[in-house]
Amino acid sequence: MPSASHATLTTPVTPELVRGALELEETHDGLLPHRLPAWARAQCADGQLAMAESQPSGVRVVFRTRATVVELETVPTKRVYAGAPPRPEGLYDLLVDGRPAGQASATGGNTVTVDMSTGSAEMSAGPAGSVRFDGLPDTDKEVEIWLPYNEITALVALRTDAPVEPAPASGRRTWLHHGSSISHGSDAASPTTIWPALAAAAGDVDLVNLGFGGSALLDPFVARTMRDTPADLISLKIGINLVNADLMRLRALGPAVHGFLDTIRDGHPDTPLLVVSPILCPMHEDTPGPTAFDFSRLAEGKLAFVASGDPEERAEGKLTLNAVREELERVVETRAKDDPHLHLLDGRLLYGERDHAELPLPDGLHPDAAAHRLIGERFAAHVFAADGPFGVGD
Repeated sequence: MPSASHATLTTPVTPELVRGALELEETHDGLLPHRLPAWARAQCADGQLAMAESQPSGVRVVFRTRATVVELETVPTKRVYAGAPPRPEGLYDLLVDGRPAGQASATGGNTVTVDMSTGSAEMSAGPAGSVRFDGLPDTDKEVEIWLPYNEITALVALRTDAPVEPAPASGRRTWLHHGSSISHGSDAASPTTIWPALAAAAGDVDLVNLGFGGSALLDPFVARTMRDTPADLISLKIGINLVNADLMRLRALGPAVHGFLDTIRDGHPDTPLLVVSPILCPMHEDTPGPTAFDFSRLAEGKLAFVASGDPEERAEGKLTLNAVREELERVVETRAKDDPHLHLLDGRLLYGERDHAELPLPDGLHPDAAAHRLIGERFAAHVFAADGPFGVGD
């Protein structure tokens, strides 16, 4: 390997190099991407949301360079669940001029150990690590490093064998999406193969992903964040977390959805806005939450979930996925009479009964890598088609 393979130039990671984050926080570890702004984070003390929004799903470091070697120094924060099988290492995906060109995991970093029986967590600090990609073409090119969707990642510096400069704006439309852990990426193979990233690539749009594991709960501060975020296209995938958390009753759901949509429309009155109902999840189709860990499966070394509600409780207003779908259909049908840019997509068109027979949810809740690809392809086919809600002619 020639001497040019040595990464001798150091470039601090600055906001101009980061896309897909709504805020970047200066920390002692480095520049920490957030997917909610500080004022929004201050309105919720939920540790689950704090973890989810600071995991950089959809966030990427983007620059132009002739470098043949690129190293990204980071301080990752990895999670370990006591008594559960090890979680896969977070992956960094490298794209060169939009094409996959490598994958790597970062060494070092912090570890958070979670006790699922008590909910307690302990942090142990570790050193900075890095990911390295070499053998890149010695040409001027756009380089993207997509950060792990499942590891909090503080950005320290780039090391290269040629100068780095910020990439110009892509000129593509910006798609702002909000959803649950499925949109966040749970159990996908890598950051560019979570279903929203796959759909964004197929639709030739720039993704801003506000998919928050366990936290798509119609929070008003999320609606205000979306109201204030520039976007050409907006989508909401609503339902599964409301059932998981047993958060509200049917009486509250309709007004909450109306309020969320009202707030978004305050900032985006004519933007194509798509509401997506839940994909199929058999355990919660007609059984309310809350969702619980399946400790019998955990004893076998497998992470899985169960519905702990009673189907009879739907009559009392407890939410099931079918109840949510019916209410979303009612709300969108009512509003669409005066809002021609509002659309609804039944999530079962993305993943339904036939798909579950072929690609069952491994833990009862989350799609695997193959199902993420299926959902992303179907979303693009339904939504980004010329006559779809996000078609160029909308």
